[in-house]
Amino acid sequence: MEFRALLLLSLLGFLFVEPGFGQRGDMDINQWMESKEKLIKNLQDKVKDVERQQDDVEALEARLNATVDELKRQKAEMDTMKKENEGLKTRLNASEREIEKLKQSIGNAAPQVAFSASLANSGEIYRGPCTDKTLVFKRIFSNTGNAYNENTGIFTAPLNGLYYFSFSTYGYNSHVMGAILMKNAVHQISTYDAPTADGSDTSSNAVVLQLAAGDKVHMELWDNGRVFDNLNGHTTFSGFLLFPM
Repeated sequence: MEFRALLLLSLLGFLFVEPGFGQRGDMDINQWMESKEKLIKNLQDKVKDVERQQDDVEALEARLNATVDELKRQKAEMDTMKKENEGLKTRLNASEREIEKLKQSIGNAAPQVAFSASLANSGEIYRGPCTDKTLVFKRIFSNTGNAYNENTGIFTAPLNGLYYFSFSTYGYNSHVMGAILMKNAVHQISTYDAPTADGSDTSSNAVVLQLAAGDKVHMELWDNGRVFDNLNGHTTFSGFLLFPM
């Protein structure tokens, strides 16, 4: 409103100082007033137009201010997201390093070692009595790591660690039935049944041994001993690495 009043006063000032006004005594006063009223109305309309434009400018300025505020808010959110993404990237890089370490650890992990075998790989077999008392288990069920030699019957430790071994023996009453688990040619544990009146005997045993790389483990018969096996797998020998040391 102040703008409008100042504009009207300025225009009216120009209006009433029109040059030569005092010299127009012959002009009809009514015509002159009508012309001036039209001029004033026109000026008022222009003032209204200017005020509307000013309102439009103010509205535009308000929208611009709102847009600036929104852009500032979005920038703040983007900065926050950028920091969060940097944090995620840092954690991702750390996870990738851990995964790589695990891969390297797995790649450098101790070899998997396990075997299981029975005495007979076909038909029926009686082993013993004999001078070479070593039992060679020919029917291989598994031999992960190839630490067991099916030609010699000897298991050779590929690395230092704790190993679990188990075995079972089966035989008839005509001879001593059983076997001895040997570590580097030293008696460790055994199964044993003397000749009896019953028809057959079976037994089993197990042990955990601490072995150094290169130590050898195998099974031997007792003196005058005999065992029996067929494809049913009565006489067996198994072992595996528990963990390296």
